[in-house]
Amino acid sequence: MIAASAPEGARVLACGDGEIVAGAVCAHTHLYSGLARYGMPPASPPPENFLQILERVWWRLDLALDAETLRASVQDYVARALLAGTTALVDHHESPNLIEGSLAIIAEACERLGMRALLCYGATERNFGREEAARGLAECRRVPRSPLLRGMVGLHASFTVSDDTVREAGTLARELGTILHVHVAEDSADVDDARSRGFDGPLERLAALDALVPGSILAHGVHLSRAQVEQADARACWLVQNPRSNEGNNVGYAGNLRYSNRVALGTDGWNGDMAEEEAALFRLAKLHGDDRAAPRLATGHALIAERFAAAPQPLSAGALGDLVVRENGRVRHVIVGGRIVVENGRLAGGDMDAISGSAQKLAARLWDRMAAM
Repeated sequence: MIAASAPEGARVLACGDGEIVAGAVCAHTHLYSGLARYGMPPASPPPENFLQILERVWWRLDLALDAETLRASVQDYVARALLAGTTALVDHHESPNLIEGSLAIIAEACERLGMRALLCYGATERNFGREEAARGLAECRRVPRSPLLRGMVGLHASFTVSDDTVREAGTLARELGTILHVHVAEDSADVDDARSRGFDGPLERLAALDALVPGSILAHGVHLSRAQVEQADARACWLVQNPRSNEGNNVGYAGNLRYSNRVALGTDGWNGDMAEEEAALFRLAKLHGDDRAAPRLATGHALIAERFAAAPQPLSAGALGDLVVRENGRVRHVIVGGRIVVENGRLAGGDMDAISGSAQKLAARLWDRMAAM
């Protein structure tokens, strides 16, 4: 935590003419997608809608993950995010053929490299039914709590789970004293599914089944109405906008998020450079007449502070000690929880060249596994 004054004997890190700022927060991502940068083959035949993108790309990738490729993916993503000045991320993980132990792999990489993180497994029934969901929820129990890590309870999206699983997720979140992390209304298919089950929408379904724990993180919200956004806000839920992903998947712009003050910025698996994500946000916000986009990156600090019982205003006494020193606009030093994790532009907890070299080799193996499915 940031103290009012430095303790005697504390290390002094030279900042020269640099600028000291709070580290960036990525409020929703998928670390399992970290190898996609290394030449992931395009889907064949090309997807024509959002559900086909999931089925032909991401749901095949997560099925193909094993322990080695997951570890390489997480290490590469986290290392690059730290070098870009991102000091905290909120992950939503899925690897249906590697459920048990998957969060331990992610946690170990975050701890070793020095990334603050909220972790969960996104329970789903889309491959193996209710048993798969039960195993996913059970994995959420296993997140090791530490100064850098907190656990959540995850659901992939409500259209991939039954009412019983939604109820169980809410119950488990309350038992563990944590929150739910779930995709909500990313595409109209999610809305259509909830209505076919007798609900006004996916948000109303989560609420009716008692899963909307205060503080929960609802990713996307592209197809939420103003009233639904205001309902989420009234329940003290966080909404997370992911502009690059939403544009790439052609699902629309989350314009109604402007009606909440609890909207943070995520990448949904795109790289963890939040300056790039914010630039995309501002470009799209201008195009869609959204005049309330400016605070979204900064709002992530309050989201993370809430989970770590810290002061919500960064750079104040009692706030998290997650800082970035920029010199001439470039990241020079990164400190997370008082630990130097990037010094003079280089990782302190690993070698970026070795991490990326290993990732590239394992990516080729992952593509082969996907092709064989």
